[in-house]
Amino acid sequence: MLTLALDTSTSRGCIALGDGTEIIRETFLPVRAVRSESVLPEIDRMFATAGVHPAELSRIVVGSGPGSFTGVRISAALAKGMRAALGAELFAYSSLAAIAAGSGVTGRVCAAIDARRGQVYAAGYDVETDPADGRRLRGFSERFAPVAEPLAETLARLVPAGDWHLAAALPEPSVAAVRAAGAALLPPPAGQPSASALLRLADGWPDFGRVCDPASWEPRYVRASSAERAAGE
Repeated sequence: MLTLALDTSTSRGCIALGDGTEIIRETFLPVRAVRSESVLPEIDRMFATAGVHPAELSRIVVGSGPGSFTGVRISAALAKGMRAALGAELFAYSSLAAIAAGSGVTGRVCAAIDARRGQVYAAGYDVETDPADGRRLRGFSERFAPVAEPLAETLARLVPAGDWHLAAALPEPSVAAVRAAGAALLPPPAGQPSASALLRLADGWPDFGRVCDPASWEPRYVRASSAERAAGE
């Protein structure tokens, strides 16, 4: 079952190709390449390198945000367009779930993304990995849904703090606050979504991400954009 996964919700975009049993190829995009005119050529190169044709795709898995509004829209538009052209199934998982699923740890994981303006996007998950291979998932469930809030409010959710791993790419002042709260901050690149984690979520928990009405599906931004807030004032 050939599957393409992509996420461009953060400054490090990622694309992966899998066949339902293994990850065939994964690539990461630098900051300047996370643009609509750059992501599709990278996907084409991945198909060519793997020796497969887009028409062979059975599934497309996309990170649905939250994160960069522009980045989330890029991957959502590409996923919907490819699904319509190829007739593949569409699956969507929170980009925060992709961070937690790719963290490589077992236990409670809080995934967070710097949302600027003094806030983070955050969500909590129970994660179980294979003891022999931390990249493989044996269990995954949501403990609290994605939110946009001050970091202090997120840290207050992590009770007891010592039971939680925090997978996040945060500025240094926020890192100090995390350490003061007593949560275990995972080292980079644990705070970034990975397309291979999206593939594992689709393989293990398809019903959690299956999009039943792809034509009307929209990504989950969690909070309004700056333009939307300005229009409402």
